Amino acid sequence: MRVLSSELSPSARVDAIRALKEEQFDILVIGGGINGVGIALDAASRGLKVALVEMADFASGTSSKSSKLIHGGLRYLEQYDFKLVREALQERELMVATLAPHLVKPVSFLYPLQEKIKERTYVGAGMALYDALRGFKRALPWHKHISQKELSEVAPSLRLDLITGGYQYFDAQVDDARHTMMIARTAAKYGAVITTRTSCKSLIRDGRKVQGATIVDNESGEEIRVIAKCTVMAAGVWTDGLYESFGIKPGYKVRMSKGAHIVVPGSAIKSNTGVIIKTELSVLFIIPWGDKWIVGTTDTDYNEDPATPLATREDVNYILSQANRVLEPKLDKSQVIGVFAGLRPLVSSDPDSSTTELSREHVVDHPVPGFVTIAGGKYTTYRVMSEDAVNSAVSDLMRIVPDSCTEGLAIIGADGYSVLLNKADDLASSYGVTSSTILHLLERYGSLFNEVLEPAILDKSWSTKLIEELPYLRAEILYAVTHEGARSIDDVLSRRTRISFEAKDQGIAVVEEVGEIISKVLGWSKAQTQASIDEYIATVEDQRKALNQTLRETV
Repeated sequence: MRVLSSELSPSARVDAIRALKEEQFDILVIGGGINGVGIALDAASRGLKVALVEMADFASGTSSKSSKLIHGGLRYLEQYDFKLVREALQERELMVATLAPHLVKPVSFLYPLQEKIKERTYVGAGMALYDALRGFKRALPWHKHISQKELSEVAPSLRLDLITGGYQYFDAQVDDARHTMMIARTAAKYGAVITTRTSCKSLIRDGRKVQGATIVDNESGEEIRVIAKCTVMAAGVWTDGLYESFGIKPGYKVRMSKGAHIVVPGSAIKSNTGVIIKTELSVLFIIPWGDKWIVGTTDTDYNEDPATPLATREDVNYILSQANRVLEPKLDKSQVIGVFAGLRPLVSSDPDSSTTELSREHVVDHPVPGFVTIAGGKYTTYRVMSEDAVNSAVSDLMRIVPDSCTEGLAIIGADGYSVLLNKADDLASSYGVTSSTILHLLERYGSLFNEVLEPAILDKSWSTKLIEELPYLRAEILYAVTHEGARSIDDVLSRRTRISFEAKDQGIAVVEEVGEIISKVLGWSKAQTQASIDEYIATVEDQRKALNQTLRETV
């Protein structure tokens, strides 16, 4: 009998691979992005036997390259998509207040106004509606008007010769990759079998009915037949290709929309709040991220390899030009220290429509018995999407299944988080670290912070920073592989931490130290360790070349 635990350790992966071979499941989930892990948690918490397979790492695709916002989508009000906005706002309130308060944090935004009467009335009405649609659960403050005089104090970098005032409102922010991984761990806690580096090769069929899938363990090369009453595919931008390889006619098409972002130092923009700018096509966010700013995003058709979306010269030019409409001094390409791009899997029935016009609603497809897919939607509404997908899948189980209970199911680390915040100074004294270190850990691990610091009780070197200018501890690198399922240096530096785009050198200076720490836990040989180091360095060099080429071409 498997012992249920949220710990995604190397030994837990061995047990999970064994379970895939030996057990039969109610639901097999293909995909370890936000929707896949959400489906695994929803199904496991209903008492179903669940397995999840992910070909790379949790959130290694779209779910780690979002704008990192949990928001209702202010711009969707102009599209009269009130249902989506209401749904997203209610989910935002749940995450901030109940489901993940340690990971999802309020963040303020300023909507600058350039006209005193007409625009103020129009935007103010939209802000009031945005507040009203969130319902009675109100974890975030109401919007308020900011005068031009107040504006100069709140956001000195905004052009006072152009902007007459603004509205300040609140949404929320999240480290998307960490949040996705923590949901996967929560699903494991409730019994789901979770594996990464496991690809779906083909479906197991009995006539039209799907009875599971043949899975390849990418680390050993072994093929495994996983038997399941229903297979749920949450493959995002890989959906159409998998449909074609499975020989199943889809009920929808996925259009890939590229969202590019740039990263600039905190000193580049003087503001105590984020900023949202309305553009001709969409909106642009200037988002605070630690001591940096993330600026984006774009919304353009993408028809190339979904595994390697890159920000282009046109993307960076667009972002800079839109931001510089309201900033003084203007951003310069020399200030760009990083770029990243993700792909939205939007549902489309019209090949000629613009991606900015496509709805962010999701679609659940049940094309043949034993096979369900889901696409579209927003990161913020993952929980609702997951519930809908499982509701469709349970019709293949031929038995009564409880309703979803995830609306009140906090993810691991949330329990006791607010109390621990109040005790941060006492905890710092007990563990011999600074209060800022405790706060950093609480906002990444919540009530599990003590697991991270456990090695430091006997060896204080684990509580020292890996990189002096960043808050990450050496213990966090160790914890990434002992508890969080990291299987490579890239997993650790790109997704368990955000060193890959937060460090000035993308973490190259510490890559060997990281390799030394994790190799002992993963049982790597020197050759395997060097291979992971080389893989990460090559990835960084490819990104640098792309960035340098983009910036050389940017005007």
